[in-house]
Amino acid sequence: MSVISRHPPGFHYIIANEIAERFSYYGMRSVLVIFMTTQLLDRSGALSTMNASDATLWYHLFGVGNYLFPLFGALIADVVWGKYRTIIALSLVYCAGHLVMSLDSTRFGLAIGLFLIALGAGGIKPCVSAHVGDQYRGYEARTVSEGYSLFYVAINVGAGLSSLTIPWVLAHYGPHVAFAIPGVWMALATLMFWCGRNRYVRVSPTPFHDYVRELRKPSSRATLLKLARLFIAISMFWALFDQMGSSWVLQAQRMQRRLSIPGFGSFELLASQLQAINPILILIAAPIFSIWVYPWFERRRGFSLRTRIVVGLVLSGVSFLCIALAQHWIALGETVSIGWQVLAYVILTIAEVLVSVTSLEIAYTHAPRVSTSLVTSFYLLAVALGNGVAALYNGICAPAIGGPESAMYFLIFSALPMIGALVICTIRLGSSNQEISN
Repeated sequence: MSVISRHPPGFHYIIANEIAERFSYYGMRSVLVIFMTTQLLDRSGALSTMNASDATLWYHLFGVGNYLFPLFGALIADVVWGKYRTIIALSLVYCAGHLVMSLDSTRFGLAIGLFLIALGAGGIKPCVSAHVGDQYRGYEARTVSEGYSLFYVAINVGAGLSSLTIPWVLAHYGPHVAFAIPGVWMALATLMFWCGRNRYVRVSPTPFHDYVRELRKPSSRATLLKLARLFIAISMFWALFDQMGSSWVLQAQRMQRRLSIPGFGSFELLASQLQAINPILILIAAPIFSIWVYPWFERRRGFSLRTRIVVGLVLSGVSFLCIALAQHWIALGETVSIGWQVLAYVILTIAEVLVSVTSLEIAYTHAPRVSTSLVTSFYLLAVALGNGVAALYNGICAPAIGGPESAMYFLIFSALPMIGALVICTIRLGSSNQEISN
C-alpha cells in the first residue's frame, strides 16, 4: 500500500494545493524586499525605491496583516461558510492580489496587492490545517500524525523551490514576471483544491451562540488568558524569525556569496535565494527531532514542552548575535563570507523546530475546544505581534538607534527572545487537554 493510499480520499488534492500555495506565497515574499529597494516605480514609471528601514517596515506590516486575518478566516469558516467554501473564496482574493502586483509596480499597486494577499493567505491559514484534521475522523492516531507530517513536508517543498527560483526570475525577467508566476501557482493551487470537492469530509459551521456559550465559561476564559501570556512571549521569536526575508536579505547583498563546490564549479547565490536554506533544513531537522531527539529527552524527563520553547527562544537570540557580528565587520569595510548567515540559518531553523512546532502542539492540546480554526488563529496572532514589533522598531526607532544596516539593530533584537524565555519560565504547563496552570 502506498503512503498516499493510506490517507483520506481527498488528501492528495490537499497536498498538491499546499505545495502550490506555499510556492506562491514564499515565492512572492522572497523577492519583496529586493523589489522594494531596487525596482519600485512611481506613477510616471521612474524608479522610486525605498530605503532599508522603510522596506523592512512594509515587509513586516504585511506580516502583521497576514497573521491577523486568520482570525477573520476562522470565524467565517466556523460560523458562516464552513472551511471548504471559505478556502475557495479567499483563494480567489489571494489570486487577485498576485494579479495586481504583477501589473502595477508602484507603491499603490504594492499596497493593494499586499492587502489582498494578506487577506487571502492569512484567511485560509487556520482553515486549511483544520480541514486536514477534519479528513481524519475515524483514522488511527499514527495515520493522522503521518498525514500532518506529509502536510508539513508539502509546505517546505513549496517554500524551498520558490525561494530558489523566483529570485532568479526577478533578476533576469523583472517584477512583472516574478510576481505573475506565483499568481499562476496560486491559481493552480485553487484549481487543485476545487478538484477534490467531492472527496472531502466537510464539517458544517457552528452556530455563533455556541461560541459565546463556550467562551463565557470561567475555565475557558482563564485558559485563554494563560495561553495569551505564553503566545505573547513567543511573539518575540517571530519578531526575529520573519526577518530572514527582510533584514537578512539586505545584509546578504553586502556579503561574499560566491561558492565553490568540488564537481559543480563556482557560482554566486542571489541574496534572496538564501531564504531557501530554512525550508531545506526544516526537511532535515524536523524528522530528526521527532524520531530521535524528542524521544531521547522524554525518556529522561528532561525536555518538557516549556523547556523546548525556552531553548528555542535562546537559540533564536544566538542566531541574531551571529548576524550582528557579521554586520559589525561589514560596517568596518571587511569582506564577510555568507557562511556566517548559513550558520545563523542553521541555529534559527533548530529554534523554529523547538518553538513553532511545540507551540502548535500546545495550542491544540491545551486550549478549550471551541473551534479548531479559531484556536489556530489565536496562536497565529503571536506571529502578527512579532511582525508588529519589527515594523514598529523600523518605523519609529530605526532613525535614532540604528536600522538594518547597523550591528546595534541586530543586538537589540537578539535580546527580545531572551526576555520572552524568562517570561515562559514563570508559566507551568499542565498535561495535554488540561489548562495551563500558574
